[in-house]
Amino acid sequence: MNDALSPADYIRSHIRTVPHWPAPGVMFRDITPLLANPRVFRVLIDQFVHRYFDVKPAAIAGLDARGFIIGSVVAYELNVGFVPIRKKGKLPFTTVEETYELEYGSATVEMHTDAVKPGDRVVLIDDLIATGGTMMAGKKLLERLGAEVIEGAAIVDLPELGGSNKLRDAGLPLFTLVNFAGH
Repeated sequence: MNDALSPADYIRSHIRTVPHWPAPGVMFRDITPLLANPRVFRVLIDQFVHRYFDVKPAAIAGLDARGFIIGSVVAYELNVGFVPIRKKGKLPFTTVEETYELEYGSATVEMHTDAVKPGDRVVLIDDLIATGGTMMAGKKLLERLGAEVIEGAAIVDLPELGGSNKLRDAGLPLFTLVNFAGH
C-alpha cells in the first residue's frame, strides 16, 4: 500500500467508474478491481474485520450478490456465521421475504426463516449504498426474525441518492469506507 494514502483512499483508488452503465447518466462504481488485487482486497477486508472484531456479532448478513463476497470473508475472519439475503426464488428452504421499490419497479429479497435467532446481533453488509432500498429490506427481514441489526456496512456510499440518510433516519447506524459524489 502506498504509505501516503489512507486505507480509504487506497481502496477508492482501485474502484473503477464506468460511465453510462447500466443506463445513460449513471456512473457505475465497479468494485471488481478491488477483488482482483489480493493486496487491495486484504486492506478492504481488514477495514471491516478490525471494526467488528471487538463487537462480536453473532453473524454477518450479506446482500445478494456483492455483499456475499465481502460478507462471507468478513464472517470467516471473525469466526461467525454468514447469512445470505438473496433475490427471490434462489433459496431452497422456508423463507421470509421483503419487497422494496426500485427506480423503475420493485424487487424482492428473502432469507431462510432459521438463518438467525431472536436476539442475534448481526452486521448487514453490501458493496454499495445508493437509494438504500436493498439494505432497508435486509434490515426488515433480519428484524422480523428477531435479530438486532447493529450496523449496516458498505464499501461505497453514494450520498446524493439519499439512501444513507434514509437508513440512518430508520435507526440503522452505517459504516462506509468511501463516498462518491454523483450517481
